[in-house]
Amino acid sequence: MNSYTVHPAKCVKGEITVPGDKSISHRSIMLGSIANGVTTVTGFLRGEDNMSTLNAFKAMGVQIEDDGVTLRIHGKGLHGLTEADDVIDCGNSGTSIRLLCGLLAGQSFFSVLTGDKYLRKRPMKRVVTPLAAMGAKIAGRAGGEKAPLGITGGALSGISYESPVASAQVKSAILLAGLYARGETVVREPHLSRDHSERMLRHFGADIEASGTEVRVRGGRELQAREIVVPGDISSAAFFLVAGLIVPGAELLIKGVGVNPTRTGIIDILMLMGGDITLLNNREIGGEPVADLLVRSSNLHGIEISGDLVPRAIDEFPVISVAAAMASGKTVVSDARELRVKETDRIKAMADNLRLAGVIVDEADDGMTVYGTDKFKVFHADSCGDHRIAMSMLIAGLVADGSCTVDDVECIATSFPNFFSLLEQVSRG
Repeated sequence: MNSYTVHPAKCVKGEITVPGDKSISHRSIMLGSIANGVTTVTGFLRGEDNMSTLNAFKAMGVQIEDDGVTLRIHGKGLHGLTEADDVIDCGNSGTSIRLLCGLLAGQSFFSVLTGDKYLRKRPMKRVVTPLAAMGAKIAGRAGGEKAPLGITGGALSGISYESPVASAQVKSAILLAGLYARGETVVREPHLSRDHSERMLRHFGADIEASGTEVRVRGGRELQAREIVVPGDISSAAFFLVAGLIVPGAELLIKGVGVNPTRTGIIDILMLMGGDITLLNNREIGGEPVADLLVRSSNLHGIEISGDLVPRAIDEFPVISVAAAMASGKTVVSDARELRVKETDRIKAMADNLRLAGVIVDEADDGMTVYGTDKFKVFHADSCGDHRIAMSMLIAGLVADGSCTVDDVECIATSFPNFFSLLEQVSRG
């Protein structure tokens, strides 16, 4: 499917469940593979990104059984992985390639990591630099800035690292390397990024402590297999939260969504804009907080978004900009330069696409200002090969003057394989 045409929604109603959390799914494979024993995973997201991680560990000798409901990962312990016979292809997954850099830096063999044309453009020095300080030997295009990356694993030493960016991928790569390092590894961030790695490492028995924006891990302790239940991905739920807010008369229940505090910036932002969102049936599953989200159509207003809110909603800004375009007044986003180096330059991509829909948008180096409108005009958008841009513009099409088309939507399969069926389900009421 290269293009998809979405029609204005008469209503958005119903009850849905979104796929499992992509971040947690990645980490369940990684930690299950290097733990002792058999780890079971239910709710695993079988999107292309996560399958890239799964196939990488199969290539390194890990037996993973999948009956369509539950994964059984036969862990090989910290030092049980074996050298892959070929280059490891991470597809479009930045999480796969960056976290694997950290994990492979501590192995006793050589690895090469690559990805698709979009991943090969993304910056890798942010993980290569701290890993090199730990003793890792990593070479790549543009002086280690771009994939393919060649990693010669070996002895590592713990470091104390002040990360210039709040990035869960950077932090997690260093923590995974820290499992193999001599002594203690410390990572400090300017703002707290998502903490799924810390939670899951603790669940698997790692020697780890977290306080505020600082995390410490001590190397050498073996991990033990665990049962993992993956909650619904709040980044996927975000598209339907916004749909429920901007389509008149909408009411939608999204069940079993992960509401980790480091990920709920999207809920906080939409509620600050006047969104009617209620968290129901709060509970905890496998160390992760979960709730059902009830969203109703709302009159949104513009706000300013900056500081600590940004890393807690970094993946949701494309669809937040759609909500901003349907809000009264203007919404100003700053401190979000990280959006420039995602699957695409998400600031430019969303600004360009929203302008096609008749929205006034001012770009800044670290964000944008979006001026609200009553309704989108008919548009023909380009996803730029970015799944979140594609889905955001399809949500925008629900409140356009007529049918709208988005090109290059195959990328949606990287994170949300059943997006189209759910979109059709809720817009039928």
